[in-house]
Amino acid sequence: MNIVLIGYGKMGREVERIALERGHSIACAIDVNNLELFESDDFRNADLAIEFTGPSTALQNYRRCFAAGLPVVSGTTGWLEHMGEVRRACEQGQTFFYASNFSLGVNLFFVLNRMLAEKMNAFPQYEVRLKEIHHVQKLDAPSGTAISLAEDILKNLDRKKNWVNYESKESDELSIVSERIGSVPGYHEVCYESEVDSLKITHDAKNRAGLALGAVLAAEYTLGKKGFLGMHDLLGF
Repeated sequence: MNIVLIGYGKMGREVERIALERGHSIACAIDVNNLELFESDDFRNADLAIEFTGPSTALQNYRRCFAAGLPVVSGTTGWLEHMGEVRRACEQGQTFFYASNFSLGVNLFFVLNRMLAEKMNAFPQYEVRLKEIHHVQKLDAPSGTAISLAEDILKNLDRKKNWVNYESKESDELSIVSERIGSVPGYHEVCYESEVDSLKITHDAKNRAGLALGAVLAAEYTLGKKGFLGMHDLLGF
């Protein structure tokens, strides 16, 4: 598979390393200093694009790929207000694979989170909150992973109606506390606490390798398919 990398920071370079290890080739790597490559034959003739950039540029990157007929695998977060446009493009023949987190461990964590929220619905004495920590370069807060965790809790826990990105004292609000520290690749915690005990599930990423491998596996899965895809398709959850 001949892959375009859109975003060539630490994550893009890790994706490149793993893609090459798995026998793929890199058609080109597009970053802020060489946007003219969107007009190149290398871009147009590639098989697929893997995109890790930022919330302010992601949608335009998707549009450029769709215009060239390129399937897109993206892990960029913070742009989800435009999800309707991307889904409509997929209904019209484009291919898009999105994950707020490509890590296998995180996606297993999602499953555990849903199961726990469903069980804890019967125990209102437990207050629930979320915490996420990432490196200082991460621009969006809360993280896409934290939002996914929060949305799954809201679907299963009747006493919570919406999430907020601060410590809330309102009983129907789910608090997400976001911290940006050093070079932390990603830490997520769900905590249920009562007057007598607390129960926590956590995921602590050691590096970016798990995310990068998941993105390359997603690309391998996506090639030849149509429509809107996600980790539930890849992993069969």
